[in-house]
Amino acid sequence: MVWAAHHEVRKAGRPSVREAGFSLTELIVFIAVVGVLFVMTVPFFISYYQAAAARADVQQVMTLFHQARELAIRQNNTVCVTLPNNGQMVILQGSCAGVAWTGAGTDVAGNINLPQGFTIGPLNNVTFNYLGAAGAATSYTMTNSTTGALTTISIALTGRVTSP
Repeated sequence: MVWAAHHEVRKAGRPSVREAGFSLTELIVFIAVVGVLFVMTVPFFISYYQAAAARADVQQVMTLFHQARELAIRQNNTVCVTLPNNGQMVILQGSCAGVAWTGAGTDVAGNINLPQGFTIGPLNNVTFNYLGAAGAATSYTMTNSTTGALTTISIALTGRVTSP
C-alpha cells in the first residue's frame, strides 16, 4: 500500500505523454503570428534600406566636392568642378578651362561617374581657391530616379559642403 501511494505521487508529478510539448494547433498559431510580424516589418526594412543607400550616394557626391576643395588647397591653386551632364563630374585644375584632374575614381579623360540612379542639377560650375573658399555659394539638387526623392547639397562661400 505504501508503494502504491508513492507510485501514484510520482505519476501525478509527471506530465502524461499527451501533455508534453506543443500541440499542432499551438504550432500553427505561433507560425502564423511570426509570419504576420515578418510581413509587417518587411516594408519598413525596405524603406530604411533605400533611405540609407540614398544617403550614402549623397555622401559620395559631397566627398567629391570635398576632394576638389582639398586639391585646391594642396596645390595652392584654383580648382573648378564642372558637371558636363547630370551623371558625371570633372575636376579641372587652374581654372574652368584648365586640365582635367585624373586620379582614383576617374577615367582617362578625368570624368567621375556619379552614383547610379541619381541625377544632379543645375549643371553650374563651382570653383575653389587656394584657401578652399568657393567662388560663389552654390546649391545642387540630387534626384533619386527610383523614388523621386530630392536632396540638396549646398556649398557656402567658405567652401563648406553640407546637406541636410
